[in-house]
Amino acid sequence: MLIIALLSVLGLLALILYARMHAFVALVLMSLVVAIVTGVPLANVVPTLLDGFGKTLASVGLLVGFGAMIGRLLEVSGGAQVLADRLVGLFGEKRAPMALGVASLLFGIPIFFDAGLVVMLPVIFVVARRFGGSLLLYALPAAGAFAIMHAFVPPHPGPVAAGTLLGADIGLLVFVGMVLAIPTWYISAYLFGSYIGRRVNVSIPLLDAPEQSTVAPPKLSTVLFILLLPLVLIFLNTGLSTLQKAGAIEGGGVVFDFLLMIGQTPIALLITVLAAIFIFAVGRSLGEIEELCNNALGPVCAIILVTGAGGMFGGVLRASGIGDALAGSLSDLGLPIIVAAFVLSLGLRVAQGSATVALTTTAGLIAPTVAAATDLSQLDLCFIVIAIASGATALSHVNDSGFWLVGRFLGMDEKTTLKTWTVMETLIGFVGFGFAFAGSLIF
Repeated sequence: MLIIALLSVLGLLALILYARMHAFVALVLMSLVVAIVTGVPLANVVPTLLDGFGKTLASVGLLVGFGAMIGRLLEVSGGAQVLADRLVGLFGEKRAPMALGVASLLFGIPIFFDAGLVVMLPVIFVVARRFGGSLLLYALPAAGAFAIMHAFVPPHPGPVAAGTLLGADIGLLVFVGMVLAIPTWYISAYLFGSYIGRRVNVSIPLLDAPEQSTVAPPKLSTVLFILLLPLVLIFLNTGLSTLQKAGAIEGGGVVFDFLLMIGQTPIALLITVLAAIFIFAVGRSLGEIEELCNNALGPVCAIILVTGAGGMFGGVLRASGIGDALAGSLSDLGLPIIVAAFVLSLGLRVAQGSATVALTTTAGLIAPTVAAATDLSQLDLCFIVIAIASGATALSHVNDSGFWLVGRFLGMDEKTTLKTWTVMETLIGFVGFGFAFAGSLIF
């Protein structure tokens, strides 16, 4: 099984990099081959492919579509320029990438990686156009911030699930995750982004120069309202869910369920789209607004399809049992718990792509060992969760939907994505684990 996994990844890279096959076609083809070779019953091959594809599109398609609309409205209205000007004014022109990264760290607390990235992209593009240089100088600190927060800090599903399975205190985990996320971001995303951005030139993709408008740009407060609205709604959902699980409040009832519903990410972004349309329609015809929204969707269609195909490939690897085979081979190595957790999570990440799956699977596998250890404090449990999260972040490659999402949004080919995004994700994983391991030794 492990040999098949390795050969499938190498074969996929060969098709894309050397045969120049379109990534969407190559991913579907290799998913089909792996499903057949690993013994998935022929009657279940197509349902397995569609299951992985459909689940990924269900979580990504709406977010990317709504996010693209919000981003286009912010850009054309001049809102992205207003926010960029204020951020640069606060941090200074030389620290514009840091301004974007800090903003993304804050936005990344309640919002998922993909949703946060697509909302921030117009701001990133505006800043990149203004100061020039490679897009990576500005995009990697922001993308890295969203990736780190998604993996390290509740209320994101991976750390919440891992913390719950290991019996960690979620409130303490939020604190530990935040403390370790900041230096991890600075080293792995900000410093690396500055380094690689001066060596790899990536121009701004997808969007042309901002359209000229006779309508006055929105106020900063209006721009912040549009950016913060989905975050507030999503945080409302996660906050209520956390309080309910902790027994602080009682669930149930129409009002409670309604608040949970509007805080679901797709609904929160839909509400934000409607609010943006209402606000930015001032001075514009409804036809112009409709055309702006329609034009926003064209460039992201390929991104959605390739991302779904990446989810299909990862789903086939999971369904074939490759992930289970890897877990079984790593769980009995006799390493210290925190090291074993990192290695196991890293192996699962490489094998099947999904960071959340690697997080939750590793936590489930390591939970009996953690429960049997009587000398682990709550801090130790939090450090183990961060170690698992770090392993689940590193080595993002062709079976990770995030690899395709970032690569396509930034207009990078596969080689460039591997030596930029993949390297940054790997740095995040190993630097984050280093901090967690050091913390377990000190405290």
